[in-house]
Amino acid sequence: MGKTSKDKRDIYYRLAKEEGWRARSAFKLLQINEEYNIFNGVVRAVDLCAAPGSWSQVLSKNLRKNTENANDVKIVAVDLQAMAALPGVKQIQGDITKLSTANEIIQEFEGQKADLVVCDGAPDVTGLHDIDEYVQSQLLLAALNITTHVLKTGGIFVAKIFRGKDVTLLYSQLKQFFEFVTVTKPRSSRNSSIEAFVVCQNYNPPPGYVPTMVNPLLDHKYCDFNQFTGINRFIVPFNACGDINAYDSDTSYPLILEGQESYEYREPVQGPINPPYKDVLNKTKNL
Repeated sequence: MGKTSKDKRDIYYRLAKEEGWRARSAFKLLQINEEYNIFNGVVRAVDLCAAPGSWSQVLSKNLRKNTENANDVKIVAVDLQAMAALPGVKQIQGDITKLSTANEIIQEFEGQKADLVVCDGAPDVTGLHDIDEYVQSQLLLAALNITTHVLKTGGIFVAKIFRGKDVTLLYSQLKQFFEFVTVTKPRSSRNSSIEAFVVCQNYNPPPGYVPTMVNPLLDHKYCDFNQFTGINRFIVPFNACGDINAYDSDTSYPLILEGQESYEYREPVQGPINPPYKDVLNKTKNL
């Protein structure tokens, strides 16, 4: 498939290159902020599973509006993979399941805690929704676990979630730590995708809770929550965010959009650094 047909298929992929974002996922965080105003007053933020860095870009460009002194803004990006440098973003190449990573984040904040923690991490999907949902839920809980170490009381946590039959179990876990929890789907997220995002506001851990990396937060047996009745039954709040007149991520658009006179192809802002398939491509060229 040629470059032109690929660009025509995904409008947000094209817009990301035109506006200088490293990935189309930048629009998801921007649209979540439009709906929930999660950047308001934030000067310390953590981006978990950050590579290739589009969410860190969004944070860097928006949080500086919250203070007159740009040096007051501190952003820490964490990922196992290496990532090209970003101005104003401190990178930590580490594991979010390690206590040392949490301590390093707090050290970067000079002993203070974060106002906002975001996580756009996801496993390599298999196409088997039950497996993908389970692995993603474990990644979400790992992100929540480290968040309890680095997020201040009253802070905000935003993370990717795969919607499925057990989403209510994750919701009940998150409600133990946050006053408001909403599942939302930005308009830039494809309708065909099972991904959504949890927006957790006003961090308030249970009395006496001590953050620990030893025990998993998810320590319950899976059950059918639809069997609950009365006061025990609840419906997870779901919200679609993003301007209704914005581009539809599942629609194909012409290369020349309204107000443009010509189309110019642009390379991605940031290519992958040492991708796993690099050696295979080199060996293929030598055959």
